[in-house]
Amino acid sequence: MNLYLIDNNIYSSRSQRARVMSETWIEKNMYCPRCGNTFLLKQKNNTPVSDFICPNCKNEYELKSRSRAFGSKIVDGSYEKMIEKINANNNFDFFFMHYSMQTNKILDFTFIPNHFFTPEIIEKRKPLSKAAKRAGWVGCNILFSEIPLQGQISVISNGMITPKNTVLKKVENGNLLHFQNVADRGWIFEVLKCVNMVGQIFTLEEMYLFETKLTLKFPQNRTIKAKIRQQLQILRDKGFIQFLGNGKYKKLFNDKEYFL
Repeated sequence: MNLYLIDNNIYSSRSQRARVMSETWIEKNMYCPRCGNTFLLKQKNNTPVSDFICPNCKNEYELKSRSRAFGSKIVDGSYEKMIEKINANNNFDFFFMHYSMQTNKILDFTFIPNHFFTPEIIEKRKPLSKAAKRAGWVGCNILFSEIPLQGQISVISNGMITPKNTVLKKVENGNLLHFQNVADRGWIFEVLKCVNMVGQIFTLEEMYLFETKLTLKFPQNRTIKAKIRQQLQILRDKGFIQFLGNGKYKKLFNDKEYFL
């Protein structure tokens, strides 16, 4: 995998050049993180589809690239369409590319499987003003920091390449958290994020300390503690944690696997 973008200077616009450079890099270097196929195909321009497709498993990907590091929020398109796609379970997987404008080197490249997207991580932006060309249009932000670490699969981190088999294994593990019901995803991912914040061995009482945080996320729910216990049971059944007895649990993954 070559970490450098090739600047062929076919556009004078910096944004257009960056788009072509990043898309060309994917075509020449990126494999399918879903099935491991050695290459991806670029979709046709100006069509309402994804940016890339795997010719083997037909999985589709959308690319977002920029020269600044991705922060806690990432600007995306229409709020209504994004929520519609999430609720209909037909959202694309995402690639997030961060590169250096000075060296054209890719610094970070992250894969987010589509089932890690929930309405809770999509923030509605203010409508465009009446003076705007698309007056009233409402965009959205992806709350990147709200995606569980298990869904932030690093292909390149700080200029270092993650081995392909490691990426594929993380994708396989992440697939265990694929729930068709969008409401179920919201709860399991919020509790999983809480599990990520405690030690390797943790107690039910430690998890109850997140009750206030979860109440703010799910204000309609009046049985937060019971819901925490239910989600811990699901994570146990999925092989992410082990119940040790006496209200104690053990993570069956190492935090370092996700803090890359």
